[in-house]
This record gives sequence, C-alpha cells and structure tokens, in this order.
Amino acid sequence: MSATGDERDPFQVFDASTGSGVVRDPYPKFAELRRESPMLKGSFNERFGVNLPDMGYTMASEKYIALSYEAVSKVLLDGETFTSSGYANSVGLVFGHSILEMDDPEHHRHRALLQQAFGIREMQRWEERLVGPIVNQCIDAFAKRGRADLVRELAFPFPIKVIAGMLGLPEADLPQFHRWAVELISIAADPMKGFAASQTLKEYFAGILAQRRADPQDDFISLLAGAKVGDDTLDDDAIFAFLRLLLPAGAETTYRSSSNLLFGLLTHPEQLDAVRADRALMRPAMEEGLRWECPLTSIQRSVARDVEVCGVHVPEGAAVSVCLGAANRDDARWDRPDEFDVFREPKQHMAFAYGPHTCLGMHLARMETRVALNALFDRLPNLRLDPEAEDVHITGLGFRAPRALPVVFDPS
Repeated sequence: MSATGDERDPFQVFDASTGSGVVRDPYPKFAELRRESPMLKGSFNERFGVNLPDMGYTMASEKYIALSYEAVSKVLLDGETFTSSGYANSVGLVFGHSILEMDDPEHHRHRALLQQAFGIREMQRWEERLVGPIVNQCIDAFAKRGRADLVRELAFPFPIKVIAGMLGLPEADLPQFHRWAVELISIAADPMKGFAASQTLKEYFAGILAQRRADPQDDFISLLAGAKVGDDTLDDDAIFAFLRLLLPAGAETTYRSSSNLLFGLLTHPEQLDAVRADRALMRPAMEEGLRWECPLTSIQRSVARDVEVCGVHVPEGAAVSVCLGAANRDDARWDRPDEFDVFREPKQHMAFAYGPHTCLGMHLARMETRVALNALFDRLPNLRLDPEAEDVHITGLGFRAPRALPVVFDPS
C-alpha cells in the first residue's frame, strides 16, 4: 500500500479527499444541522468549515442537504424529481455511463440485466468458491502471531481480492488493479490520475471482455457479456462502465463497512462476546453496524423541478446532498441513535440507500462481512482490541472507517 518512486500514495490521496483525519466525528454536527432543518440550504464544506472536493456538483446554482430520515426517504423515493443524472458531470466522467447516473426507465432496464449476476445462487457460489478461501488465506498470514491490524491485513485487502476473483483476473495483477481502482475514485482530488486510471482500466478490461465473448468462462465478466432480458443486452461500453463502478462500490465500501462493524464490536466487548456465542445475532449486528457507521455518509441528487420537502422549498436546478449518515441517526426514528447496540429492534436504515437505486451489491457485501466475522470468531480465540493501542477511532466525512484496528488474540 505504499507509493513507488515519486508517486503519491493513492490510498492517502483518497483518504484525504474524503475528510479522513480532518473530520473525526461528524454526527454531533449532523444532529445540529438536522435540528436546524430536515432539508437545509447550504453545503457540507460550508457547514463543517472544510475544503473537500465537491465531486462535480459545484455547477449547481443552489445546494441543499437532506438530513432527517423522512427527508432522505422522500428524496430517494422520488426519482423523477430528484434525479441521478448529475453524476454524469462528476464520477461519470471516469466511470462512463453507468447505472449510477441513470434514471428510469433506462435505469430499470439496465438494473434488470445487471441483477442476474447478483442472484442468491451466484452469491452461494462465490461464498464457497471465493470469499471463504480468500478470507481464510488472509487470516492464515497472522493467525499464529497473536496480534494483527484487522484493517490492513483483512478488511482492506480481502474485498478487492474477491472482486478480482469474481472477474477472473490474474492474482499477479492485484496490486496494480487496486491502485487503479483507488486512483479512479479519487478523481476529485487528482483528476489527471483519475482519467488516466479510467482509460487504463478500459484497455485492460477490453482484452478480457473480448476473450469472454469468444469463449465464456465461469466468471462475472462472462455473466455480464451473456446477460439478456427480452431483447436487451449489455454492450461493451456498458460493461466497462459497470466494471469501473464495481471497483469502488464493491471494494471500498465493503472494506469500510466491515471495519466499522468490527470497531463497534471490539469497543463493546460484551456485545462481541454475545455475537460470538450466538451467531443468530450476526445479522442484527451487521445491520446495526451499517446504521451506526455507514461507510458512505452522503450521495447526490439533482432537482429536476421545484419541490417542497418537509416544508422546505427546493428549486429546480439545485443539488442535494442526501445524508444517509444523518438519517441513520435520526432520533425521531431511533432511541439512543448514537449508541451501538446489536440488540435494538431492527428497522430499515439508509446505509445501502433506498428506493430504485438501492445498492445492487448489498447481498454480496453482507455475505462477505458475515464470512469474515465467522472466520475471525472461529479462528482467533479471545479476540479483543489491543489494550496497548492508543486512540483507535473511525474518521472521515464522506467516507468513514478506522485507519487501523490493532487486535490481540490467542495464537492458533
């Protein structure tokens, strides 16, 4: 994870672009802003007093922030008024025309094609063939040591290995592949590297896709190449766009969500013990981790027509930051929202967004996290946060995760 020559470390560039190390805990400010208005005029940069990249929405004449659970729900359920098309002028410049920036009916048709690669049967196959072996391979490297950093040695590397394995990529390409992925999503901080990574990935995938169209294999790219609903299929550019999107969506957010859940459990040992002893608590623990510290705190929408949300007039042409993190800690919906509690009554949260654009890969993310947790519990007796570690915490404004999770355990 280090740079070579005079290159900047892309992982550090990406962390800096998302507020890592700049904003430690945004939730008190989120609550303050939500009390001011559920639909607030302004931007996070203004309200937090930071200067972080704005992901291309600076062209909007006015900016608003949806902060309450009700406001976020209304925005995400009304795709005609609050469109995703604004992403075309930001991350779409490097991803290509992907499902992220599509509105219905195009979005519905495209999602139906992509959904075929994320079915239950496919998830079961990837779990047995890929996710389990990769997680255990990571744990093998430190199981006898008695201590590890679960971010750098497990949560960070295993999701990108899973994505690469699903795509059928050579293992030797993994380090460079991950670097391209992070440079791609860091476009706001380093546009030139983002565009270069986008083109390089297209060229890289083009050779593989041509092979898969001629000779389909048992992998994700072959599934996309052969996907069909009625007369609809995916052309090469659509596949390239989705594969670029899959890198940050399938690797970055999963590493962060699993790290955040581990942090919650490790800093609440009694809950860690309960989940370890009763695996039926695994699902509620995962959902609580997602609610309490979602990996991506905000997504963006553009306003297609004048509208009123929670009593606030929002004009056509405005941009809306849809604050999933603030919605997930709305005290009008949850008691003690700032507390991590795996025993709380489960309710719909916003970590995977909501409505038509609900995260396509959420079942994969949940499966990966469940496999990783079960392996850790089964293989690392007496797993606990390193008592000598200082100031372990989650950080970031746009994307959130701990930078390290130092743990100790009984060597196996």
